[in-house]
Amino acid sequence: MLDPPETSSQSVQEAEKTAAGGRVESRGIEEDEFRYATIPVNRFWFLTLGVTLGLFLAMADTSIVATSMYTIGVDFKSSDQINWIALAYTLAYIGCAVTFARISDIIGRRDAFLVAYVIFFGFSLACGFAQNVNQMIIFRVFQGIGGSGLNSLALIMLPELAPPHLLQYIGAVIGLVIAMSGVLGPVLGGILTHYADWRWIFWINAPIGFVSLVIFFLAWPKKESLPTYEVRKWTSFDVLGSFLTLAAPTLVVFSFQHAGEKKTPNWSHGDFLAPLIVGIALFFCLVIWERYLGNRANNRFALAFPVELFKNRHYAAGAFSSLVLGFPYFIIVFSFPLRAQIVSGKDALIAGVMLLPMLGSTAVGTLAAGRLSSNTNRLFETLFAGACLLTLGCGLLSTVKGSGDDSKALGFLVFAGLGFGFTASASSMLANVEAPVRDFAPAQGIVSQLRILGGSLGISTSTLLLQNEIRERLAGLLTAEQLQTLGHVGTPLTEIQQDALELAYSNMFRNGMLVAAGVGGLGILTTLPAFRRERKNFQEQRQERVVEERERRTAERLASQQAAPTSA
Repeated sequence: MLDPPETSSQSVQEAEKTAAGGRVESRGIEEDEFRYATIPVNRFWFLTLGVTLGLFLAMADTSIVATSMYTIGVDFKSSDQINWIALAYTLAYIGCAVTFARISDIIGRRDAFLVAYVIFFGFSLACGFAQNVNQMIIFRVFQGIGGSGLNSLALIMLPELAPPHLLQYIGAVIGLVIAMSGVLGPVLGGILTHYADWRWIFWINAPIGFVSLVIFFLAWPKKESLPTYEVRKWTSFDVLGSFLTLAAPTLVVFSFQHAGEKKTPNWSHGDFLAPLIVGIALFFCLVIWERYLGNRANNRFALAFPVELFKNRHYAAGAFSSLVLGFPYFIIVFSFPLRAQIVSGKDALIAGVMLLPMLGSTAVGTLAAGRLSSNTNRLFETLFAGACLLTLGCGLLSTVKGSGDDSKALGFLVFAGLGFGFTASASSMLANVEAPVRDFAPAQGIVSQLRILGGSLGISTSTLLLQNEIRERLAGLLTAEQLQTLGHVGTPLTEIQQDALELAYSNMFRNGMLVAAGVGGLGILTTLPAFRRERKNFQEQRQERVVEERERRTAERLASQQAAPTSA
């Protein structure tokens, strides 16, 4: 390992003194201006259990419906709208992740986490009691708002509260939970749908969440053990930025999903172009507004989407790779169980179990990513390798045809899972060490937000591909009722109709994997700016951010002191 520079070594010594409770000064800045958490290790891991259980539930609910959507669609006789059950959650998730992070700067991390939990629990129960698909979609929106808070706050609190010597492991822990919940969600959904009822995939959140909430509340440290962060007021809340963050991605995803639901999509029609153009325009408005606030507001506002973060090419690479690589990951998680049920004739339980190879390799990937960078920053290599493996997995899955290829498909899932494990862990760790201290909360929220946005576009793409197959192969062969219920209610399918249905869903999956492989290739390119010639360990890099924050706070304090006599 390279010897750290003298200033970095001094900073590490200061951090150790601070953690021990001493008062130190760094270039004239007293410790009470910025300090690390001083939580006992055992208490920290107990708190981590409560936080990660909440993160697990929130992330699992992005994909837990994957193996149940087939059953829910048949139950509600709305198979053409089932993707909205997933999208309602993910779009709310996208729009509110950074907003919740900024709210936590105002009301505190603990209280914001508790509010998110209450919203998530309440509407999880409501989803289980939904009587039609429209109710389900509305309840899923509010459930997604709560889930976005659980996700973004977990990504913020764990690195903030970690003892300095454990910080290097937190990214791997977060990546492991995110990756495993994403794949384990469909498995749990299949088990609950098979042995109980699909409604239990929502009701199960209550008992698990209650245990998590109790652990979190009991383990929360005393005020003097908490790290310092910049406390904001409600007057600093970026209302317009938060609105644009919600509206822009929602309109873009809506345009593709709405077009995909139509029997004959018209790409020049206003139904598609209007929300797409407005959504893209709002993205540009968001960037312009955030740059304006950042340059003119003199730090009076807590920016909802700090675009200055993207000047750091290493952080930008992690964020954009999360966006692009979320696309193939979500296509696999949602379309593979559907293919297993319709093409291979599996029930919801087996369709979920078939994702276990991906779950196992994802866990291995996240742990390996953390280990590879435990001493020296090798996040570029990890991110690049993960993108390559995920792309390879999608390319191989595009060769899978009928049910006779199921065994090959299980092997190909291993490559995709390993790749996603690498990328999920590496992107989270990049945000840990590259983001400035004052923007740490939104930096983590943006990475999570972009991953889910990419996944939402992936779900919409699968809708487009399925509608294309229905138009080409099933139009005139199946009645409207048969398309809604897939032959499970009313008139059963004939052998010819069943064969055509299986072929349509098989082609949808294969075409989806081809698109995912192409997007994955773009994802490989987005990782390249993360390359770092100079090798540093995480403690050194994080200390650089701490010194920058101390200097910033000192400069602001001196400026306010100089301005006070003038104003007086």
